[in-house]
Amino acid sequence: MTQTPTEIHVPVAGGELACHRWQLPESGEVPVLALHGITANGRAWDAFAHALAGAGSAGPEAGLPTAGPVGDLFAPDLRGRADSAQLPGPYGLFAHVDDVLALLDHLDRPQAVLVGHSMGAFVAALAAARHPDRFPRVVLVDGGVGFPPPPGADIDAQLDAVLGPAVRRLSMTFPDPGSYRDFFRAHPALAEHWSPDIAAYVDHDLVADDGAFRSSCVPDAVRADGADVLSHDETLAAARQPQLNGVLLWAERGLLDDDRALYDADRLAGAGLDGARLPQRRIDDTNHYTVLFAPHALAHLVTATHHALALLRA
Repeated sequence: MTQTPTEIHVPVAGGELACHRWQLPESGEVPVLALHGITANGRAWDAFAHALAGAGSAGPEAGLPTAGPVGDLFAPDLRGRADSAQLPGPYGLFAHVDDVLALLDHLDRPQAVLVGHSMGAFVAALAAARHPDRFPRVVLVDGGVGFPPPPGADIDAQLDAVLGPAVRRLSMTFPDPGSYRDFFRAHPALAEHWSPDIAAYVDHDLVADDGAFRSSCVPDAVRADGADVLSHDETLAAARQPQLNGVLLWAERGLLDDDRALYDADRLAGAGLDGARLPQRRIDDTNHYTVLFAPHALAHLVTATHHALALLRA
């Protein structure tokens, strides 16, 4: 598999959705669609693509379920981000669901395994709840299970409290690409985990703007998506629907590598989830970001994806 993905363009409402494609060594018929977080882009899945390709070639010796060849991996830049930043509103998770369905139709495949991280996990859960015939198995990574907000909660304040630097950087400019990398290198969740895969993801977000550089993310898209994640009834209920099947992998630590993780065993125990349909597994020694990049976390993610494919084929 090549280290750099190719990019395809998918007709969607208002234009074309940019999507990264990694061709795996022994491609199967069922693709894997990977959905990124709220201020991220499709290149957040570089490390997963490389791990998936390596595990696929290793076969049973890697201790993975027998799933047959893994279909190619596709990771879109979701509407309002990176090479899909030009797509217009209306924004929100339901627009992402429509775009992901258009991607699957464009690939001319009846079904796919959905893997989603953070906000992308909420999109995956919503897509699977609405279209279980097309997305019969999901892998949710540190996201996808919502909790109702307190009455009268302010969405902007909640977004700032939860996402912190990820949202504040959208209003920042940088003199050069190196400064943008340095900003990410200083992030407490990434400072000790920098890698070429993270650098590729960061570089893909950067756009030139009147002699400076800034994030490609459209603030209105981020706010609309965040509002759906935090407060939309259908989004909050998606992971609890009986037609959704998959697994939730959650990080031990939070967005700033702190103890305030998005999930913990007590909250999940009281979340009303069906453990048979959506078992939950904590990935130790990870935070909200390194759950996509740390080698031991990738091993869990690859295993979960193989397992999803095996169950889909059964």
